[in-house]
Amino acid sequence: MQSLNMKKYKILLSNKSRNYLVTIGIGKEYYNRWHKYAYPSWKEYCLNKKIGLMIICDDLIEKSDPKWKKATWQKMLIGQLIIKEKLPIDNVCYIDTDFLINPNAPNIFKEIQKNKISVVSVTKRIPYDLNLIRRKISFNRNVYIDKNYPLDSALFMNEKQYYAFHGFKEQKDIANMGLIGFNVKNNWKRMLKWFNKYDRKTFGLTGDGDNPYISYEMLKYGKLKWLDYKYQVSWTYEMAFKYSFLYKQMSNKKLVNECILNSLQDSYFMHFAGTWNESDLWFYTKSKLSKKDLKLNKKYFDYLNKKVFGKPVGRIKPKKK
Repeated sequence: MQSLNMKKYKILLSNKSRNYLVTIGIGKEYYNRWHKYAYPSWKEYCLNKKIGLMIICDDLIEKSDPKWKKATWQKMLIGQLIIKEKLPIDNVCYIDTDFLINPNAPNIFKEIQKNKISVVSVTKRIPYDLNLIRRKISFNRNVYIDKNYPLDSALFMNEKQYYAFHGFKEQKDIANMGLIGFNVKNNWKRMLKWFNKYDRKTFGLTGDGDNPYISYEMLKYGKLKWLDYKYQVSWTYEMAFKYSFLYKQMSNKKLVNECILNSLQDSYFMHFAGTWNESDLWFYTKSKLSKKDLKLNKKYFDYLNKKVFGKPVGRIKPKKK
């Protein structure tokens, strides 16, 4: 492991490709949790795709600064850090620490363009009935987690309501801030400007988080590439849609782990976003695909890319034991 400027960041994997996954884990608790539960899958993916890996482990702006904001905002300062430190990084894919990565996933840097910022939508291009998913989440949280959980809440806001609540004009989409791909040279000044536009007293639906503010700035900027949902699959959606039985069995670690791994095999990157109980499942379960699972998963991904023609082959019956 190579470490540079231990105070602010660590380069865990160097690579000549100049493409780096970057995350922010400020504080011992966040860093250790990420390193224990997420890093193994990240490392395997990066080695497979010849990608570098860096983690920010301290604030990139002094806490006394009026513009200081929590770690989720400081992803907007990554480009500035790279320029100041003269790091050999051209392109960044920032992802939150609460991601698991399928090592068989395609190289995300093939999706990152110099003149666009790459993001995944919160509300569009999702392979579910979003209203149904939100109802399942609300209902199960109310029944199995907290009877005070509302059955109608901001969870159901559309784009117009979401932006209007924060005093913004309606935008056509909402960018999920958990993953952002960008070219450093073309975007670091722009992202720094977005960061400095808001002070530390900025609050919204996500508390003092960066959404919807940065999402609004990105949509207003307009030069975005919307990535496949598979690059930021929501575990909360997956659990509600595919494994809703887990709401009453969340203490069954073996079962939870099996479901997480099953979901990961159909995903590229999986995000455990949020503050409710479902989002905590990843860090008490060691969720890493075995070599056997990865080999089979690779065949599955290859099959998904194979053209089929609907050619009749006659009636087929299973072999009886």
